[in-house]
Amino acid sequence: MRYQLAAVLLFIVSSLNVFAGAAEKIRLVPQIGTHQFPFFDQPTSVWNYNGQMPGPLIRTTVGTTLAVEVLNRLEEPTSVHWHGLRIDNAMDGVPGVTQDPILPGDMFVYHLKLIDAGTFWYHPHLNAGEQMERGLKGVLIVEPKENLPWSQDLVWFLDDWRLQEDGTIYPHFNTGHDLMHDGRWGNVATVNGKWKPTYNAIPGERIRLRLINGANARVFLPVLEKLNANVIAVDGKPVTTIFPFNQFYLAPGNRIDLDITIPVDAAEETYILNDSFTRNTFPLATIKVKDEIPTKTPVLNIPTADNYIPATLFDKVYATKVWDLDAIRGGQYGIGWSMNQKLWPDADTGDFEIGQPQKVVFKNSSSRLHPMHIHGAFFRVLEKNDKPVVEPFTRDTVLVGPRESITIGLLPEHEGIWLTHCHIQSHADAGMMTTITVD
Repeated sequence: MRYQLAAVLLFIVSSLNVFAGAAEKIRLVPQIGTHQFPFFDQPTSVWNYNGQMPGPLIRTTVGTTLAVEVLNRLEEPTSVHWHGLRIDNAMDGVPGVTQDPILPGDMFVYHLKLIDAGTFWYHPHLNAGEQMERGLKGVLIVEPKENLPWSQDLVWFLDDWRLQEDGTIYPHFNTGHDLMHDGRWGNVATVNGKWKPTYNAIPGERIRLRLINGANARVFLPVLEKLNANVIAVDGKPVTTIFPFNQFYLAPGNRIDLDITIPVDAAEETYILNDSFTRNTFPLATIKVKDEIPTKTPVLNIPTADNYIPATLFDKVYATKVWDLDAIRGGQYGIGWSMNQKLWPDADTGDFEIGQPQKVVFKNSSSRLHPMHIHGAFFRVLEKNDKPVVEPFTRDTVLVGPRESITIGLLPEHEGIWLTHCHIQSHADAGMMTTITVD
């Protein structure tokens, strides 16, 4: 068991601080439930939080300390990971690294000191390939202290499901096909648990649209027809330069926030968000503009990041950690996905000094996709295939394509043992995980 004494002590100190004056407290209950898809007469058996699909939308404010009680009503152990949050390592939700599993009937309290505003989400990190696919996912929005006067703040949680003809979830996980390909792709794509939903708008409205990819493996390439939009945040952090929404690959774990203005002459217009990643483009959701008098468009001074983790920070960095991503024989499924030819839990780990800039190279030696996610940190892409490609934003997840090499710049800022893994759950379950120790 990789449960660390330091993590235990950190948990105790954190608990004392929170109970001394927690600002907010909520409860999440992972449990067996049902969800109604429009294609079937009977509801589908799912696993959910608090009877909701996706789980409850949590909205709070930066600077808040949030106490989340997780009461496990499943028939197996679970946990909750807070994707994208930089929090105390003991609260990261990774059994075997930062905590023990939450056993059936037991409760664990996560104490989250929220230092970053942005778009985040939560999901299990135990038997994740099945627990997430059955529906255990939700969104966490951390608002800045001074909210901007958007007309609407829409959250669209993108997901997909592999459903059988009788409406049940395909019950076999981490199959040989999934493992040797790009994981488990479903046959039904949903937004906020709904199939091709429609959302209403009024001419002149200015909308913040938050797109979150919560799928187990599917990569989305969303395209908004006939409506201009700008990307204002990626993976929860404001961009350093606002740029047009065009050809942004939304891999599992990625989030983007868009700034959209509905034209004043757009009454009764329809705008469709399509996915164009695969050969067959299909609609995800629709914005329907009502036939109403235009509203006054809000004037916003959208904040940008103050060049957080600048590329120049790594000009004189020579220490580089390289992880080679590839399939090997072995592991519990017979097919393993490795980092430097090693499988979790016998992984090739990284040891980084806090405050010391560090380069990391994800070298994909395979012909499959690997969205690589680092817990508890943001990073900046510096190179693709050894050529400089500095993105105007930071990330916590980057899609590494077949035979592609991506170099990132990481500034370790939070002590602890942080998981690093492929966010295609079949690949992670089959061994493509390791840890970074920051001290």
